[in-house]
Amino acid sequence: MLTGKKHKEAKAKVDRTRAYPLEEGIALMKQASYAKFDETVELCVRLGVDPRKADQMVRGAVVLPNGLGKTVRVLVFAKGEKAQEATEAGADYVGADDLVAKIQAGWFDFDTAIATPDMMGTVGKIGKLLGPRGLMPNPKVGTVTFDIGRAVTESKSGKVEYRAEKAGIVHAPIGKVSFGEEQLKGNLVALMDALIKAKPSTSKGVYLKKISVSCTMGPGVNLDIPTVQALVK
Repeated sequence: MLTGKKHKEAKAKVDRTRAYPLEEGIALMKQASYAKFDETVELCVRLGVDPRKADQMVRGAVVLPNGLGKTVRVLVFAKGEKAQEATEAGADYVGADDLVAKIQAGWFDFDTAIATPDMMGTVGKIGKLLGPRGLMPNPKVGTVTFDIGRAVTESKSGKVEYRAEKAGIVHAPIGKVSFGEEQLKGNLVALMDALIKAKPSTSKGVYLKKISVSCTMGPGVNLDIPTVQALVK
């Protein structure tokens, strides 16, 4: 738990009992930032779903219009023409059994893993290593595909995966504190649009229960849900 002087000063700027209009909330989150590094901005959304039920799982991916402000290292499991396609699209690492061996030896210097469907038998050998780290390719988020070039390009340009945790909470990055307020707003709206469209038909009652935005070291700022919904097309 953070209890330093700067953190206490940052917390004092935020009224935790209030839900701020979107623009005001983003501005306040930036004001409450105090770290010496360029902090990551994260969106936290509590959904009215029970992820323990298969028909209420909320999971997917979205390409943020303003990127994430960081270099994404992409690994691709592919062979032949698809391996060449991945390389031409800018993948950082491309291979098959050789990459599986490196990962089995403890190498994880990449942020996203993509695979062609025919490679999933091979990738399955390291599923227990990739899964807990959130790196296992999955067709539901577009990381198991023959459209390798597009998948690599999207990952490099700011594709974010989201998944509801046990309590129905989704955590996802939407940029950096150095981003302009409009850039963060654009990314937040894009992610919220994806979450709203992903609402399970079996989800009853209130779907969006709480939305907050925060930076790595700063306090969370609750956002007014209606003002966010109004901006989502």
